[in-house]
Amino acid sequence: MRKTILITGATDGIGKATAEFLANEGHKVIIHARSEEKGEKTVNKIWKKTGNKTTEFLVADFTELPAVKNMISELKNRFDTIDVLINNAGVYRPEKTVLSNGLEETFMVNYLAHFHLTTSLLPLLEKSLQARIINVSSMIHATEIDFGNLQGEKWYDGSDAYSRSKLCNVLFTYKLANLLNKKPITVNAIHPGVINTKLLIAGWGPVGEDVRFAAQRFAFLAEDESLKHTTGKCFSNNHKTNSAPISYKKEVQDKMWDISTAIIEKIS
Repeated sequence: MRKTILITGATDGIGKATAEFLANEGHKVIIHARSEEKGEKTVNKIWKKTGNKTTEFLVADFTELPAVKNMISELKNRFDTIDVLINNAGVYRPEKTVLSNGLEETFMVNYLAHFHLTTSLLPLLEKSLQARIINVSSMIHATEIDFGNLQGEKWYDGSDAYSRSKLCNVLFTYKLANLLNKKPITVNAIHPGVINTKLLIAGWGPVGEDVRFAAQRFAFLAEDESLKHTTGKCFSNNHKTNSAPISYKKEVQDKMWDISTAIIEKIS
């Protein structure tokens, strides 16, 4: 069954490989790009490689909330429904980078932009017969969280900021899955593997697998009929896996949700 699939951060690495894989499967893929040039270049390559001319792109800089809002408006204007949302975009910053809106970049791009995008697109997802939200986490997501150091307010380390953002994605996954438990939308998190992307090399060196393995794992969560009712889970290598014990604590999920909505209201 042909699906309409939105993939963030899809002009490079895992996102691009996943877009190519799913376009080759015949799905309508919407690519999120940071620039017009990258979006157009990626779509043209996918057209040539797969023959699927339904692939489109949208532009948004996830460091800027107004850009995310514009992308949301454009999606609502151009598309009637979204069947699968893959929240893949991410960065790794060795040094702390504070954006013009006052937020730390890793937190904003890896987590908060996706939080706002996803919650805003729920009306489009609800129009699908069976929608799926896939949030990218990591096997190295944090095992604890200090809400007083959520954005490196006390101290900053690149690996710590990255792993914390990935814990935020797991907390978001579980909270949203619970909120949507009576709707035809599933929400799951994925550790796509240790994959040789620019992000991995920047943080840890070229120690991973080829991107095609991650693309296949994303496709499993996006397409497999056995998962149509599976929600609120973490996956690794196509199998359910346990996340850090703290991620299952509802009070932590609730606090993360409340902080996120408050930040968005403040900077909007």
